Amino acid sequence: MQNTRLNNLFDTIARQLGQWFLNPWRRLSLLLISFLFGIFLGTAISTTAGQRSELDIVIAAFLVFLTEVTSRIFYMQGFFARRSLLVESLNLLKVGFTYSLFIEAFKLGS
Repeated sequence: MQNTRLNNLFDTIARQLGQWFLNPWRRLSLLLISFLFGIFLGTAISTTAGQRSELDIVIAAFLVFLTEVTSRIFYMQGFFARRSLLVESLNLLKVGFTYSLFIEAFKLGS
């Protein structure tokens, strides 16, 4: 890519955000926010998809596909390898989403 002012600006912003999230408390808070946003997404998607109930199978297959792709990305590296913040937050988003779907299923079953 060419070295334009816009590219330099984006590189500088990405570098500063990366250094800002090196702080363990900020990293932990971002991961917690990602987990809670996954819970919100699970609740929102399950209620929205259940309204019309025409595409339940298609939506469920698409969500399982996204969950499996996320798991593949996260577990492709070694277990004790240091992962990037984006990959960790994506995994916790998936965990919160899956947890929320289980909670919604328990609500419907009772």
